[in-house]
Amino acid sequence: METALAFIIGIIAAASIYLMLSGNLIRFIFGLVLATNAVNLLIFVSGRLSRTRPPQIPEGSAVPAGPVANALPQALILTALVIGFALLSFVFILFYRTYQSLGTVDTESMRVAEPREDGPEDGEGPEADREEKARGEEAE
Repeated sequence: METALAFIIGIIAAASIYLMLSGNLIRFIFGLVLATNAVNLLIFVSGRLSRTRPPQIPEGSAVPAGPVANALPQALILTALVIGFALLSFVFILFYRTYQSLGTVDTESMRVAEPREDGPEDGEGPEADREEKARGEEAE
């Protein structure tokens, strides 16, 4: 069972990486959700899947009697779920604001702070701004 889950976790992680590298913000969000689920499953499998007794210590004893289940992976998964939900909420808000201000979900079109790779076209760029300013001063 653990081997099958390890393969499934690998497939989910590969799919999440593929989605996050696709260049579309919606796919990125789905990839992020898949990645958090893959990490949660990885933590769960690392705690070993067994049907042993819960970690309870009998009265009058200092240690558990016999093998018990490890509660740490479940506690880590609960914490990771809360952190994942907070991260997902932040990413949704960031996505909404980005779409509102730029009007696109394609990351290649989101080059507000970056110069164009092919250079400025005619009528654009600092030279064109200087020429336009000089023409405005001559007209006055």
